[in-house]
Amino acid sequence: MKLAATSPLVRIALILPSLLLVCGCAQSAAPPKEKKAAASAAASEKTAVCMVASVQPLATEAGVAAFEAGGNAIDAAVATAVTLGVVDNHNSGLGGGCFILIHLADGTLVAIDGREEAPAAATRDMFLRDGEAVPELSQTGPLAIGIPGAFAAYDLAVSKYGKLPIKELLLPAAKIAEDGFPIDRIYAGKLSASAKTLDKFAGSRGALLQADGGAYEEGDVLKQPDLARSYRAMAEGGTDWFYRGPYAEKVARWMTDNGGIITAADFASYQPVEREPLKTTYRDWTIVGFPPPSSGGVHVAQMLNMLETFDLKKEYKDNPAQAIHLIAEAMKLAFADRAYWLGDPDEVGVPRGLIDKGYAVALAERIDPKKATAVPSHGEPPAAAEDVFGKKHTTHITAADSDGNWVAITATVNTTFGSKVIVPGTGIVLNNEMDDFSAQPGKPNAFGLIGAENNAVAPGKRPLSSMTPTIVLKDGKPVMTVGAAGGPKIITSVLLAILRRLDFDQSLADAVGSPRIHQQWMPDVLTVEKKMPDEIVKELEKRGHKIDLIDSGAVAQAIEIDEKGQFIGVHDPRVPGKAAAGKRKN
Repeated sequence: MKLAATSPLVRIALILPSLLLVCGCAQSAAPPKEKKAAASAAASEKTAVCMVASVQPLATEAGVAAFEAGGNAIDAAVATAVTLGVVDNHNSGLGGGCFILIHLADGTLVAIDGREEAPAAATRDMFLRDGEAVPELSQTGPLAIGIPGAFAAYDLAVSKYGKLPIKELLLPAAKIAEDGFPIDRIYAGKLSASAKTLDKFAGSRGALLQADGGAYEEGDVLKQPDLARSYRAMAEGGTDWFYRGPYAEKVARWMTDNGGIITAADFASYQPVEREPLKTTYRDWTIVGFPPPSSGGVHVAQMLNMLETFDLKKEYKDNPAQAIHLIAEAMKLAFADRAYWLGDPDEVGVPRGLIDKGYAVALAERIDPKKATAVPSHGEPPAAAEDVFGKKHTTHITAADSDGNWVAITATVNTTFGSKVIVPGTGIVLNNEMDDFSAQPGKPNAFGLIGAENNAVAPGKRPLSSMTPTIVLKDGKPVMTVGAAGGPKIITSVLLAILRRLDFDQSLADAVGSPRIHQQWMPDVLTVEKKMPDEIVKELEKRGHKIDLIDSGAVAQAIEIDEKGQFIGVHDPRVPGKAAAGKRKN
């Protein structure tokens, strides 16, 4: 990929001899019919052996530092993740959950489920009042909180697959929390928008707002001494301090005093789950995704299976609007299935037939190439009752190293600052992941998503998630990893990045940065970013799509290795962030 001196892409240097993998796709620019979008990217030096990309430069630098201190890509990714819990805690943190997808150097694939769980006292109708769901109950305050799984998952990942103790990853983040960091425009905007609700909770008010209850502004230095103390306690006491010790006890007492239902026993019973990664094919590539309770892995695979029946490369070259129309219709069909079939595979039967190639062909035949069509209900995958996945606000982090370890972590506290609750003295933002259940089957959640009985609330159950960490293989070797933040738009953003890179021959930067679409079945509206060329939007309207223009959708991070063996890391241009290469010190 040839870059001009003024390009926003930053090439740090040249070839990694030990990573001579073939990408299998050209690095050409986007066709002239679609506007390009600048994305920040980096490429690794000859001596560099690690690439990290995240939404926050301090977090990316923490990941690189962990690698240079002797860690591998797993350590780098987890160091980035725990640092994001300090500098980007409106999106993710140790009070939330995560999915971790790993390709190890020996080719082993690992999927660690750190999704939150409903407490033991949760009930199917806990968010109903007078027979109707009350959104505030599942989105704000004590009842909205699920048992956090992120810390347990990170600890499992590094203890089993990393090289560094988790203590060494937590202490640098603790120092940032103690010393403070200047908040960027994204953090300042989120804080301003949430200040009124954060002010309702003493712990949140004390940790995140000024003395008068006002929000900090861009450039102000935010210090979080309580969070620093919690991180240091976790560094010394490990998961026992969090799940079976002082933190769990403090949360339980707060719940008792504030109408919550979480107990210390709920924390003590939490365990991360290693699941079988979901593997499918798309043309000449293998797509590795996360299984349920992620809906993203299933439905990216399902949409790719549908779209495999079309010559998208030719369609896009001849008429970009036609290609986008086909993609939007595939999204609609997949999200109709998501609403009905998806849930926690340990509690309900989620059909493997959703990713069956024959089922995808049948769905694709329902797509009218000339116009948008209504999808009244879900489809019926083969052997829906017998062949199931069995019991065996968000951010995304990617990391890869020269040994062949590739990591994709998507982490979240759900909506901005999660439940808005910080238990006083802890500094840890607690999630509102209970809203990802179907509080009332058939009714939309905070993202407008409809759910059915498979995703109803139940004790110990994990809510359905849109998190979609993904790794692409060619000839058995990893060549690309991508994931995103942004609720249900995560799924479609990952899909679009894969299609643009593999089918449309866009550079990785353009695949991530170009304007996106999103169709989630209900409401039956095609969301389009405003940077989409007007002529394409008009063509989509002619095909019967109801267009909703938005400024921006999800935020993605990606890494690939090109035909020369170079790592290229990209962070989404829609927000500040950083992709950086590092090398291990001798």
